[in-house]
Amino acid sequence: MALGTLALVGSPSSGKSTIFNRIIGERKSIVEPTPGVTRDRIYAKATWLTKEFTVIDTGGIEVANAPFQKSIRAQVEIAMEEADVIAFVLDGKKGLSGDDRFIAKMLYQTNKPKILLVNKVDNVEEVGNIGEFYRLGLGDPLFCSGAHGIGIGDFLDKVIKLLPEKEIPSYEDAITFSIIGRPNVGKSSLTNRLLHSERTLVSDIAGTTRDSIDTPFTHEGKNYVVIDTAGLVKRGRIFEAIDKYAAIRALNAIDRSEVVLFVIDGSGPLLEQDKHVLGYAMDAKKAVIVVVNKWDEGKKKNESKQAFTKELRTQLKFLEYAPIVYTSALTGSGVEDLFPLIEKCHEAFHRRISTPVLNDIIRDAQDMNPTPEFNHGRLKIVFAEEVSVCPPTFVMFCNNPKTAHFSYTRYLENRIRETFDFEGTPINIIYRARK
Repeated sequence: MALGTLALVGSPSSGKSTIFNRIIGERKSIVEPTPGVTRDRIYAKATWLTKEFTVIDTGGIEVANAPFQKSIRAQVEIAMEEADVIAFVLDGKKGLSGDDRFIAKMLYQTNKPKILLVNKVDNVEEVGNIGEFYRLGLGDPLFCSGAHGIGIGDFLDKVIKLLPEKEIPSYEDAITFSIIGRPNVGKSSLTNRLLHSERTLVSDIAGTTRDSIDTPFTHEGKNYVVIDTAGLVKRGRIFEAIDKYAAIRALNAIDRSEVVLFVIDGSGPLLEQDKHVLGYAMDAKKAVIVVVNKWDEGKKKNESKQAFTKELRTQLKFLEYAPIVYTSALTGSGVEDLFPLIEKCHEAFHRRISTPVLNDIIRDAQDMNPTPEFNHGRLKIVFAEEVSVCPPTFVMFCNNPKTAHFSYTRYLENRIRETFDFEGTPINIIYRARK
């Protein structure tokens, strides 16, 4: 079970992004004293008292027609619609503003649970006119300091009490894979080819699919679940609210997948948008297959697959382990080749290596290529163990983790891949000091 979604809303510079970063435990949202820095919605997973939930940071709402305000308001409205709990963040030092009263009127129109969170308060005595916050009619305010962490625990205690539990669909004895890509690369058409039916809506208009759709099916006696997602668009570049609404569902689809089919448009060049979409799957550490769709269209039909593959490998150097498949959802060409690859990548994602064999590989690797001097020392790995799968994760017990250079980590990964078939799946290597 996982909890629902918390949205942080408020006027510019009320401290929403600071609180967001405090909740998720990392600096993901930009924090600047300049109003209006956060224009796009940012979302992340957070955990409090073993409960996992989604939190959304939104742009600051102003009454004035400031730049991007129309888009920001639209995004905030969608965030409020998607959220199960809404936290209205206010500046305790500045007091209520006309922007705050405008936002309060927006909140009156929703029946979602709301928390009034007065930020930038190290102690209640610092609040100027505490009564004005009560007059908003949104319940008793909670006071906090996002910058110093004061009161955040009490706020999160209330959040998890209000958030509903949501059951995450699970499928036993089935390979679960999602199909991701920027809008209009042919994801829904590819899904229909895989299912041999018109299960999902297909349109030439970019962004037709807005929700993730789970479809269990059987192919040659094996069980699969395909999750078709809405087109993902680079954060900070698109301001259409409905696309951001779809992105949350797409992220959930990736989280529930074991294998991700990353679809690109073979009739045109690889775009920066494509790389940003791929980043979602890589952040989630899922097995990945690169699907070059629409290979039968445009200029690419006269270009060799070998040349285009070389170009892709150059641009996606961080994804050397992922297989590349050429398809045409329109004609069905290459689609059947996906099933054995999905199965192969799924097996790699779950692959375990015995500890004695792994240690033989690591010892041989160190003998053939001694570790370089780094941070005033040399790495010495004395024992290795695979501690988990999905993705395969290896712990290297060593003399000093600080002496592990990233190039040597890459070398060890390559040696493991040369010995065992980990095609399609990322590998984690972690260093720990041997006690």
